[in-house]
This record gives sequence, C-alpha cells and structure tokens, in this order.
Amino acid sequence: MVEIDTIDRKILGELQRDADLSLEELGSRVNLSRNACWRRIRNLQDSGVIRKKVALLDPVKLGLRLSVFIQVRTAHHAPDWLDRFASATRQIPEILGAYRMTGDLDYLIHARVEDMADYDRLYQRLISFVDLSDVSASFVMEELKETTEVPL
Repeated sequence: MVEIDTIDRKILGELQRDADLSLEELGSRVNLSRNACWRRIRNLQDSGVIRKKVALLDPVKLGLRLSVFIQVRTAHHAPDWLDRFASATRQIPEILGAYRMTGDLDYLIHARVEDMADYDRLYQRLISFVDLSDVSASFVMEELKETTEVPL
C-alpha cells in the first residue's frame, strides 16, 4: 500500500470528479501551486495509484442501452481453462468487467450491449471460447448508482 496524505487524497478526489482540470484550477482547489500539484500527480502515477486517465462515455448515447450481469458456473477449474476464459473476456469488447467469485457463483461478468440479439451474439462468442456448465443473465432495469470514484 502506498502512503497517501490528506493533500494527495484531495487531489485524487478532484481528479476522480474531473481529470481534465488544469493544474492551476486543481492547485486552487487543494491550495497548492501548479508545480506542487504536478509533482504530486507524477508521484501518484509513478506509484501506480493513478493507473491512467480516461474519458467516461455515455453507453446509452452510443446505442448500448442494455446492461447485463452474467453469472457463470463451470465444472472446469484447471489453469488452462481459466487462461482461456480470461482471454475470452479480454477479447470481447462488450465485456466491461469479469470477476472470479466466492460462494455458489464461479464468475460474474458485466457487459453492455445494444439489445437482446446483441446479448445473444456476445453469449455465442463467449461459449465458443470455453465450455461453461451454467450461464444465466440478469438485465438491469434501472441504474440506481454507477460510479468510477473510489472512496477516499
């Protein structure tokens, strides 16, 4: 774990809300000079706390109206199967996240697709990569909260 002080936390909070802030504006918000902000951001990047800066897109405006959580159970737990499964999830762009889980569920996948036919195409691609024992999907009816902000 990396040591982060109060000022670093303020910088990270501001950048999580708007990574496009100028150094001058950021410095004003956290009460630091432009150069001091730049040095701290650079240190946070070098230490891996800031992994990258991205643009957050509106999936609905891009035609990806359907958010789906796919629950996967498998009878296969060998390393080569897991490698193929992980590779498949990385190759399918509609998959936003894939997680190995504890409990009754083996894997949970979050994906964004255009519609049900698009989901079926995603499902067909996924099962073409690896054998899956049981797959079920839950479709999001309403997003109550979705954020990329990590609590500080």
